[in-house]
Amino acid sequence: MRTSLWRSDFRSLECRRAFTTTRANRERVNVARLLAQQTAADGVNVHGWVQSLRRQKKVAFAAISDGSTLDTLQAVLKPEVSAQLSTGTAVRLTGSWQASKGSKQSHELQVSHVEALGANDAEHNPLQPKYQTPEFLRTIPHLRPRIPANAILLRLRSQVIASLTQFFSQQGFVQTHTPIITSSDCEGAGEVFTISSNMAKDSVESQKPEEKASVEHFFRTPKYLTVSAQLHLEALAQAVDRVWTLSPTFRAERSDTPRHLSEFYMLEAELCFTKELDDVMSVVESMLSAVAADLLRSRTGTELLRTREAHHAEQETTTESATATDLKQRWTGLAEGGWPRITYANAIEMLLDAVSQSKVKFTYKPSYSAGLQAEHERYIAATIGEGKRPVFVTDYPRVQKAFYMAPTDPSDDESTADKTVACFDLLVPELCELAGGSIREHRSQELLKAMDAKGVAGEHLDWYQDLREYGSVPHGGFGLGFDRLLCYLSGVTNVRDVVAFPRWYGRCEC
Repeated sequence: MRTSLWRSDFRSLECRRAFTTTRANRERVNVARLLAQQTAADGVNVHGWVQSLRRQKKVAFAAISDGSTLDTLQAVLKPEVSAQLSTGTAVRLTGSWQASKGSKQSHELQVSHVEALGANDAEHNPLQPKYQTPEFLRTIPHLRPRIPANAILLRLRSQVIASLTQFFSQQGFVQTHTPIITSSDCEGAGEVFTISSNMAKDSVESQKPEEKASVEHFFRTPKYLTVSAQLHLEALAQAVDRVWTLSPTFRAERSDTPRHLSEFYMLEAELCFTKELDDVMSVVESMLSAVAADLLRSRTGTELLRTREAHHAEQETTTESATATDLKQRWTGLAEGGWPRITYANAIEMLLDAVSQSKVKFTYKPSYSAGLQAEHERYIAATIGEGKRPVFVTDYPRVQKAFYMAPTDPSDDESTADKTVACFDLLVPELCELAGGSIREHRSQELLKAMDAKGVAGEHLDWYQDLREYGSVPHGGFGLGFDRLLCYLSGVTNVRDVVAFPRWYGRCEC
């Protein structure tokens, strides 16, 4: 009896919650949806923030935004009612949606009731209704998303994630979550954050001066913040064939450039049963084509183009950031597919020919052994891709790449000086490297040799070696800098401005 009553009460509670939620959704409409409505309506309920306020003798006008669109809704109020409002105030407005008497908008909200929902010190707000530099806005990352041009970047990020999720689902990939704390440096570069705890800190500080300081590892042995999910994805792929993840990664790299962060997101995927690098590159190409196609036909895409136009209208001397025309060309180049593919050796040859013919001057002379510099990658993207499409550069020398990459030709003799690996970097105009991938070495003994040669062999990668012992399978995968992708899609030149709370060397606000 008691169980029956409990179930009955539970169902009643769920019904009340469902009714309350449905009623709230029915009464409340976001600004984007309301602006698209061309018919009159009474009892409209809108929530948002006051973007601007104009008071006249007999009437007041408030521009209201809720972040759902770049456009604002015009609310018509009585002057005495608007006295409680200021720029930035959060409000709930109730009224009727009517055809506008003015020419700047088709409809407006004739407000019958206004409620200010919280305090707002407009006078001392760091965000004032004027142009503020990106450098200043980076000092107040908790407030800068409220600027419409920054809010649209949040919506862009959300849309791209939705597009990726749909793409991978349609392609039979399983979304997974990989660990942030790891036992290895996947790339072998040594630029990792080491995990410690307050307990370890207290232990060191409590020691006497003459005692040698030591740190007690929380996990018994050194552990790090991950630089890549790849190794763990390889393990998961061998359970379900195809996997992907979008997860935070960390680099303790002391770089202070517009392309680098200490904490950033990586999109990574692995697929089994393939020995062909073309298979991996085709996934990358199809994926980005799908993302760009979605963006081209979306409201977010249309509004991004408008922000680019407005930006260049305000900053006439700006030459670094992409124009609206540049952006649309980028998206179209991604959506059309058919991207050029060139080997590393051919790329170096092309660069040397360009130098010898005085077509270009580089700060660093191209060299097969030295690798590609950013200026070289930029030139390749501008020439091979004609500044419109990404370019795949494949088959880099083994000495330049990570231990897990399989040789281009598995029958190559180990002593061959110019041995290459089956890998690629994806270069895009202006931004340079966007993604990288390879066929993974799935043969046990060959992997051990590569690990020894790179100096990464050890107990902490025994589990990775196990993958080559128990049901090994040819496979490959890739990683894409997600925040860099957002830079490329949005035309923002600094990766710190597409991340809500950016962390880079020497800076970690909030």
